[in-house]
Amino acid sequence: MSILGQMLIGSRHKTGTSKPIQAVNPRTNERLEPTFAGGTAADVAEAAQLAWAAFDTFRNTAPEKRARFLESCAEQILALGETLIKRASLESGLPLVRIEGERNRTVAQLRLFAEVVRAGDYLDLRIDQALPERQPLPRPDLRYRMIPLGPVAVFGASNFPLAFSVAGGDTASAFAAGCPVVVKAHSAHPGTSALVGRAIQKAVAASELPEGVFSLLFGSGNEVGAELVKHPLIKAVGFTGSRSGGTALMEIAANRPEPIPMYAEMSSINPVFLMPGALAARGDSMARNLVGSLTMGAGQFCTNPGLIVGIEGPDLDSFIQVAAQALDGIAAQTMLTPGIYAAYTQSLMALQGHPATQTLALGQTELGPNQCRAAVLNASAQSFINDHTLRDEVFGAAALVVSCRDVQDFVRVAESLEGQLTATLQLDRSDYAQASRLLTVLERKAGRILCNGYPTGVEVSHAMVHGGPFPATSDGRSTSVGAAAINRFLRPVCYQDLPGELVPEALRSENPLGFRRLINGRVDG
Repeated sequence: MSILGQMLIGSRHKTGTSKPIQAVNPRTNERLEPTFAGGTAADVAEAAQLAWAAFDTFRNTAPEKRARFLESCAEQILALGETLIKRASLESGLPLVRIEGERNRTVAQLRLFAEVVRAGDYLDLRIDQALPERQPLPRPDLRYRMIPLGPVAVFGASNFPLAFSVAGGDTASAFAAGCPVVVKAHSAHPGTSALVGRAIQKAVAASELPEGVFSLLFGSGNEVGAELVKHPLIKAVGFTGSRSGGTALMEIAANRPEPIPMYAEMSSINPVFLMPGALAARGDSMARNLVGSLTMGAGQFCTNPGLIVGIEGPDLDSFIQVAAQALDGIAAQTMLTPGIYAAYTQSLMALQGHPATQTLALGQTELGPNQCRAAVLNASAQSFINDHTLRDEVFGAAALVVSCRDVQDFVRVAESLEGQLTATLQLDRSDYAQASRLLTVLERKAGRILCNGYPTGVEVSHAMVHGGPFPATSDGRSTSVGAAAINRFLRPVCYQDLPGELVPEALRSENPLGFRRLINGRVDG
């Protein structure tokens, strides 16, 4: 499939008329063809209107039809073959094997949500049957279900050109809920976005769905994104990116005449607590594994372990020595874009220049453009707690080791943290009592708590949470990965004493869809 350099508005291919964007190969700084002219407010309006026109038809499709549409999206993406893999690698600097794995994850997400739609549990069906004889007042017949919010704007992420982009988790969960999607492609990988967008466009047509179920827009600045969030026919937003970008869009979403939910995943340093028993027993292996997690993909994961907390003493000294040796063998890696490389370099220099930090170890020197040289630094717990700038995310392979006097300092460090996507406890049985107190704090701070693992790697499953209190996300009640991600794009409706002929199919007494329901407080089906 060729890359045309055009937006997809419904079933149409449209050449933009505003400032163009062009992908750059970060390994060489070479510009990649074609050029993509950006969209305008008029293009946003056209896509939003098509999405709204498609909404009622799409949300009322039979569950099986919507599930098959999600599976068709997966099949069309796989059909792109090596064309997609090679283009995504060129635009991101990521190795082919990483892109292949990410494609498989993207396809798995779509298939997971097909299962979710078929199961029907996301509808949260409840029936309270009428009690006409109840005293002193009768109870009406009440039936409850979740319905989709409406068209969703999705912003592609820089660090996952497939799994958090055009057909990523936001899009898959919105489709599963019954919401049309308008995607604002990330400017770093427009060719990849165009290929995946055309795959979804084909799936829409093959599934005989309204064309407005999906559109794909490009734009070099903030105009297209801002207009998309402002548009009155857009009813929710999914975003993965920087804290500054996310909070700017949050403000727009909140200040509309009709405010809408904005689900932004933004910032996290993902603390790892080295409990004393575990540090004494296996500090060397933890050091090597943490360096592997830190430097995976040049550290460009939202769950990258940017903070390591341990108790000062010989065990922590040994851990640092082994980590330094491991880091010395890590080659510099190409980052996703020149802009991300520049931001990493600036942030690392600021951290290295902070009077409270000491550079403990560096990876190998850069040999090419836009390469991330890994770094591990150190600060005391008191300095970390007293200076909020030490808690800022450095997007890349840099970590700060915080030295504590005792486990009580662990609690103080944890209390000082902002919201996080993850928090990790490295512990042995001897640490359980002390970890229990820390766990109470971490439950308030993070969306996912790991034990004896490493935070990079997010399973696509029913029980996964990829979210957390602000600024990890804009809404700590939500997740952007896993089956529960569908809940972001739904709202409840109760039907009181509706005639049987008008009751939605999933709530009818005969249960024609066979979904599990709560009837008079008890599970049925």
